[in-house]
Amino acid sequence: MRAALTVAVWIGSALGAAALESGPQIVIPGRPGVPIIINGRDASYAVIEGDWGLARGNKVQPTIYGGRRVPPLNVGHYYPGATGEQVGYGRLEIEPPENRKLPKPAESFHQSWSAESAPPMPQPMVEPPPVILAPELPGPRRDFRPRN
Repeated sequence: MRAALTVAVWIGSALGAAALESGPQIVIPGRPGVPIIINGRDASYAVIEGDWGLARGNKVQPTIYGGRRVPPLNVGHYYPGATGEQVGYGRLEIEPPENRKLPKPAESFHQSWSAESAPPMPQPMVEPPPVILAPELPGPRRDFRPRN
């Protein structure tokens, strides 16, 4: 029973995931009043059919069912200062007079960085340290091997 339930849930979730990748979709805008424009059409709350994501082909145009055609925006061109007039906003540039009092010069500053190799590794000891012998104790000798 558990195996059948597991297989049913697995198949149902796989079909649901496959349905989200391809097939018609309903476009819902993220913010109210902000249209979703696709190929010159307002696709808000419309059904869109096409390939996208990992299943898309090359240069496939989506099909929009519903929506309305949006007229193209007529955007004018603005080149500030092209007519010789002073712009009404922005930074006001004022050229200082030539005989003005100059500020004192800044103090000198120098900074440098360097890199060098790591210090050499210490040399291994040529002679091992002396061995210290434990004193012999009187009495029977004990063997400290673990017992089975």
